[in-house]
Amino acid sequence: MPRLLKFINHSIEDFAIQVTYNPTEGTGQVVYNLSVFRTCDVAPAVEIIRGACRSGVCVSDLVKFIPEGESLDGYKIPPGSTGICTVCSITLDGLLLKRGVPLNPIGGGVIEIVDRIPRRFTQIIRYEDTTIDPLQVLASQDITSISRVISTGNGTILANIRECHMEAEPLVAELLDDLADSRFTGVLEVGMPNSPLLGVQISPQYIGMVAVGGTNPIAAVKEAGYPVITRAMKGLLDVSEMEEISTSSY
Repeated sequence: MPRLLKFINHSIEDFAIQVTYNPTEGTGQVVYNLSVFRTCDVAPAVEIIRGACRSGVCVSDLVKFIPEGESLDGYKIPPGSTGICTVCSITLDGLLLKRGVPLNPIGGGVIEIVDRIPRRFTQIIRYEDTTIDPLQVLASQDITSISRVISTGNGTILANIRECHMEAEPLVAELLDDLADSRFTGVLEVGMPNSPLLGVQISPQYIGMVAVGGTNPIAAVKEAGYPVITRAMKGLLDVSEMEEISTSSY
């Protein structure tokens, strides 16, 4: 029997319903991205990731380091390499579903930032049209300038967008309040009902919500010239296994 293609919007649904993260308690499972570096590059990579977290272009400051030879969700870290797990922004879709918010994931793309304010999506790939995570594709094209956003407040970053039914707006507001004091800081902007958001059309009776891409810090490392292999939406990880990168020993 031929293998059926699985589009990213279906993968998002599969992962989102498994998210158990509780932002007020700081417990539960999140969706994670796995990035693999040469072990000799981990120390400078961590410094860049720390800078990205301080600048607000990341989803969370929680990370997990995977040494060579260890496996995670079927992937074994090669010799001479170290894996770094970071929180994926698709975790937000799981948090919304847990609150009973009807939503549609739209896509991922590149956002222009001017004076630290998001202006518009300059490129977007819709989830329903691809079997590969859009941000993983775009990060590989060397079209971001995340390091410039960190240093000057101008440039381009990765982000994704979903739409939530306008009747659930109070539930969305409650979630945003809970996230304000949590380790999940990835919500970039929430739109008005029936209105485009950052140039992306939103369905009638819906509001748009944009989250920064979980791979932004890794893309910043790549911009600095360090080779990295990234596997977006690799699996689910309990936050109790993760640590704050600001206090990491690396």
